[in-house]
Amino acid sequence: MKKSYKKVITFALIFVMSIISGGCGKEEKAADSNAVSNETAAAQDETGAAAKTTAAAEGETLPGWQQNAEDKVDLTWYVNFSWFTTPWGENLISKTITEETGCNIEFVIPAGTESEKLNSLIASESLPDLITLGWYEPQVGQIIEDGMVYALDELAGQYDPYWFEVADPGRAGWFTQDDGYIYGYPNSSFSPADYEKYDNISSNQTFLVRKDIYEAIGSPDMTTPEGFIAAVKAAEEQFPEVNGQPLIPVGAHEFTAAGNVSFDQYLCNFLAVPYEKDGQYYDRFTDPELVRWLKAFRELGAEGYLADDIFIDKRAQMEEKIAQGRYFCMLYQRTDLSDQEKILYANDPNSIYIAVDGPKNSSGDDYTLPGTGINGWTITLISKNCERPDRAIQLCSYLMSEHGQLMTWLGVEGVTWDYVDGAPAMKPEIRELLTTDRAKYDKQYGADSAYWMFQDNAMALKWAVETPEPLGQMERWTYPYVISTSQYDVTLAADSDEADIQSKVDNEWGVVLPKLLLSDTEEEFDSVWNEFMQKRKDWGINTVLATRTERMKSAKSKLGME
Repeated sequence: MKKSYKKVITFALIFVMSIISGGCGKEEKAADSNAVSNETAAAQDETGAAAKTTAAAEGETLPGWQQNAEDKVDLTWYVNFSWFTTPWGENLISKTITEETGCNIEFVIPAGTESEKLNSLIASESLPDLITLGWYEPQVGQIIEDGMVYALDELAGQYDPYWFEVADPGRAGWFTQDDGYIYGYPNSSFSPADYEKYDNISSNQTFLVRKDIYEAIGSPDMTTPEGFIAAVKAAEEQFPEVNGQPLIPVGAHEFTAAGNVSFDQYLCNFLAVPYEKDGQYYDRFTDPELVRWLKAFRELGAEGYLADDIFIDKRAQMEEKIAQGRYFCMLYQRTDLSDQEKILYANDPNSIYIAVDGPKNSSGDDYTLPGTGINGWTITLISKNCERPDRAIQLCSYLMSEHGQLMTWLGVEGVTWDYVDGAPAMKPEIRELLTTDRAKYDKQYGADSAYWMFQDNAMALKWAVETPEPLGQMERWTYPYVISTSQYDVTLAADSDEADIQSKVDNEWGVVLPKLLLSDTEEEFDSVWNEFMQKRKDWGINTVLATRTERMKSAKSKLGME
């Protein structure tokens, strides 16, 4: 009876169907791998069915966790990140969640390599009750295909229709599998609808300049190749040294075997290079605007303004040099320098990095900076080893709800936050502790998404406070330019011919990009570029683009963008 979420449909309809069908429809699968066998849970389902049906008839859905808080249960929760160390039951938030839901959590955290621990749990069929791991991990597909996890929407239909009210339709539709079921729910996910609803979604991608140097050279226009080159040269001429060390005129992310995001992905986004043309996935590397700006950087390289540092430095060396303020300008991910920005600010507020208008295409179009996509970061699933899947899905609903989000983001009303002018606001003394001693804050309170497994960044924007300086300006600068690119975030099957081709192309780009930037002449640049384009064609890049086009169309369908 349920249909696949090939297109996003309203959860009101899903809810009605779940009540009418009682979790039936697709009876064969429900009777087989997705049947909930726990007798206690089944008994609870029978006794609670009448109350749920009545609530539905009255237009209300009673959250399952509100019915069962007195029935204490223990649930194990595997988190596939060895760095996660926040315990459960020792701080205010975890204690309150247990009191409100009746669910006590025992976290299971890998002590060493995450993949080894996870693979061991899968091989021994000993997955804990709940599992949180990156949506991109190959084990996600494995445990779903092997029938090791429950369908969340099926559990919700049986035990907690409230789940349908708190699950975001766009995210649920996106993560629904071809069989019509959703097995994992994401965190840190933004659906395209979120981008229409909120105007304070940020991007990490920024063009940054050192404030004092930029202002000293007259705050020049750096949106054109000519203006960019002139500004870099002026900065070098007036400030050849920073605190006795050579100025690095142009900074960038780390060069890797696959290139450098500053000079490919980020630059394309600043130049508003499209992701598709005429309904086909666009080969952004062939865009003349990208070539035009790479040639501008080549000109700087030929004249000695691209320091050796940027080609060889790793993250640790870059962080040290950022903290020293040695870069004049850079296409960079702003959150990657937040700690160093605070150091600069403490030493001299004028020495910080600020976001300004950088490279633009020849038409002067606005930037197209991607925000967080619908995939988000992690997904959480419920294992079929769970003896109380009824309580597990109810806990998920709690954490997904606005009440649960307020709890995990701000804490307990009246203790860590109050309503101020009708909006939730963290108490000043609590915020002071949060910003000065995060470890103590987590131990005592444990909000501000210390338990991030279901963090809803979009919902949190409703009560978000403006990021203070020195980080706020960089964040706010991105707001007008942020777009959703979820329909383009398509992946290639790991063992496919297309993935092999893409890997070849990426590795070749890692070799070619430094050659382009360090070419002595434009003719040399053109020669290297043309050879690279021919290799891509010979290896079969058009096959890759065709596959990406089909996946893009499928993604649009799931997102309801047809």
